Amino acid sequence: MHVTFLSPPAGAAVGALQAGSGSGSSSCITSSCGVAAVMMAARAAVFRWVSEDIISTHYLTNRFTLQTQQRCGFRKVAKKVEPKKGVAEEAELNEILHKKGVAPAPDPPTPHVPARSFGRLVKPFVFTIGFTGCSFGGAAIWQYESLKSRVQSYFDDVKADWLEKIRPQKQGDLRKQVNQWWNSLSDGQKTVTGIIAANALVFCCWRVPSLQRSMLKYFTSDPSSKALCWPMLLSTFSHYSLFHMGANMYVLWSFSSSIVNMMGKEQFMALYLSAGVISTFVSYVSKTAMGRFGPSLGASGAIMAVLAAVCTKMPEAKLAIIFLPMYTFTAGNALKAIVALDTAGLILGWRFFDHAAHLGGALFGIWYIIYGHELIWKNREPLVKMWHDFRSRGPGAGGNGSI
Repeated sequence: MHVTFLSPPAGAAVGALQAGSGSGSSSCITSSCGVAAVMMAARAAVFRWVSEDIISTHYLTNRFTLQTQQRCGFRKVAKKVEPKKGVAEEAELNEILHKKGVAPAPDPPTPHVPARSFGRLVKPFVFTIGFTGCSFGGAAIWQYESLKSRVQSYFDDVKADWLEKIRPQKQGDLRKQVNQWWNSLSDGQKTVTGIIAANALVFCCWRVPSLQRSMLKYFTSDPSSKALCWPMLLSTFSHYSLFHMGANMYVLWSFSSSIVNMMGKEQFMALYLSAGVISTFVSYVSKTAMGRFGPSLGASGAIMAVLAAVCTKMPEAKLAIIFLPMYTFTAGNALKAIVALDTAGLILGWRFFDHAAHLGGALFGIWYIIYGHELIWKNREPLVKMWHDFRSRGPGAGGNGSI
């Protein structure tokens, strides 16, 4: 759930008050002339007080006053409308003030309205392309280093097992229990544990009052903000609501084993980080095109890419909702329903969720499984060879530099 900060609608109280005015006005017709005059005068005063102190709607007050005048014969003196000062009168007033040595009042500042300029999206676009390339390039190098150290890790594991057998066992050792829990996790769950920890840390930072300004600037994405590029990544780890973070992290944990077994942890991390930046860029484009600016935050765009990748790769897999485990559906149907819902939200202008970011992440996940894996990941060999040659010539290279 990629959430945007919004203000609640203010028309409900006005509608309720207008509904009440109709019933109150109809009772005045059946009353006698004297009693009706008193009742309508009292009601007009009550309505005027309610409209001024609670809703401050001048149109509603005039409406009730007009009905009272028509039905009971009361007349209200029309207010004098003072003509606006022209340019000549303002210049004359400024000249008089200047002669008296008084400075003229400054003009009130005009509120800043963000410009709908697509030129501001050039830097985010370049950042998106560059960061995506660096993510998959770094993942390829990470996989190379993992393969290179696998032999050394094997001997380290054998040595650790031998020491564990000869070492006296401790009862109630907390570190041992933590190690047992960690070893019981799958590779996917171990990988997303770091992501969950980062999200929890950022969530705690939102609770520090002195960090609020920095959090709003760098951990929320808004195309009208001064900071445009880094918030595209940092907002992917940012959640203000505990329920928002819990729901996103639960979905990520549920799909972690499938996506890591399918791609490997290195390719998964590249997909996740790139999807977070790409989904934010799609949100930038949507907000700029519609003129609806506002901060957004959440990992939903990246998680939608993970969900879409799994559902595209295994469309016949059975899924279920945690609260309704008795109802199951295929992964392909679930993906179609989610994409349709976010498309409807984007077209109809629903503003509680950032539907553009959801769609951007989902479409990137589908594209990567169908085309991106062949175009990007399977063509990583030249970069890996360059890194291998660089490591072989380095001071830490051993032997002929082979794995």
